[in-house]
Amino acid sequence: MVDMKRSTQDGSSTDLAPATLAVRAGEQASLAHGATQVPIVYSAAFGYPDVDAWLDVALGRAPGHIYSRNTNPTVHAFEEKVRILEGAEAATSFSTGMAAVSNTLFALLAPGDRVVSIKDTYGGTNQLFVDFLPRIGVRVDLCDTSDHEQIEAAITEGCSLVYLESPTNPTLKVMDIARLSAAGHEVGAIVVADNTFATPINQNPLALGADLVLHSATKFLSGHADALGGVLCGAPPLIAKVYHYREITGASLDPMAAYLLIRSMKTLALRVRQQNANALTIARWLADQPAVAAVFYPGLETHLHHDIAAKQMRGYGGMLSFMLEGGFEAVKRVLPRLRLAHLAANLGAVETLAGVPATTSHVECSAEEREAMGIPEGLVRYSVGIEDAGDLMRDLEQAFAVA
Repeated sequence: MVDMKRSTQDGSSTDLAPATLAVRAGEQASLAHGATQVPIVYSAAFGYPDVDAWLDVALGRAPGHIYSRNTNPTVHAFEEKVRILEGAEAATSFSTGMAAVSNTLFALLAPGDRVVSIKDTYGGTNQLFVDFLPRIGVRVDLCDTSDHEQIEAAITEGCSLVYLESPTNPTLKVMDIARLSAAGHEVGAIVVADNTFATPINQNPLALGADLVLHSATKFLSGHADALGGVLCGAPPLIAKVYHYREITGASLDPMAAYLLIRSMKTLALRVRQQNANALTIARWLADQPAVAAVFYPGLETHLHHDIAAKQMRGYGGMLSFMLEGGFEAVKRVLPRLRLAHLAANLGAVETLAGVPATTSHVECSAEEREAMGIPEGLVRYSVGIEDAGDLMRDLEQAFAVA
């Protein structure tokens, strides 16, 4: 299992555990009037007593804020919390997770560049790879997610950026981040890792060699299905380049959403610990159910990439997926019978959610595109909440009765 030193607010190292950092990190500088909670600063602009002071902030010579499209005190506190948890030097945030992905790619790539990634990334990311990036002359090669040798060979041919997602959405494949980061650096590529499913509680891609780590903060970081957001962490020069693109294109995180994310992250370690335990228990139970044809969860010893997951993760996450005997028709009968799962296009919440790729992770893709990515139509994506695992298994059992 991987562990690491994490940065404090001033960049020095600390031995504070992730659970402590999730509660306290990044907040002190934003507290005011003796408050114990970060305030929601709803101000479009921030004033200065004279032009020199204003100019110092504008040019980065002094700390401060000028305009909330660029930076905001509440938003900054959220960025600091994730930065410290990921052990990064810098961070910037976005209005959504897809804004984090798209702004990162468009800020760092130019016509003639080449990207190496995998076939079954999140559907919105895949659409960037197969549609939007080629429009601006960026070549994207998508490799078999299960074939690390093929991915390494594609990287060795030369590329500008390697994009990893681990575990993947929704088939829960696991990338060897250290191995593929090393291959990327051999050819001078920037390595980006989507850590949404794992969270910084279970995995830290920067410690494994990635240059940038991003999250859809809407998911586990929020955990309550009530705030949209995205965040990117890494080295200052790369973050500065993406931040500049984001401040001009305007996909800024709202202060209220930032406040909700800060509030939610105080329980991140507790939530993820429970979701880890629930998901492993349910995955093992599902593997023995006659109605279930296959289970995908990296915590299972039978998982294709279990050894990699055990090496680079501290926990296996709250997401799993499974296939029912009878395929998509069985899925359509079973899902409406679930009483303890919202049928909704989200994940990572305290409540359990269930759905199929056609309506959740890969709604942007056609059935043919999903098939090409190795994503069966009859796959059920099951985001395990913090409910009692026994209750969830009994709920699944009664729903399977019609399969």
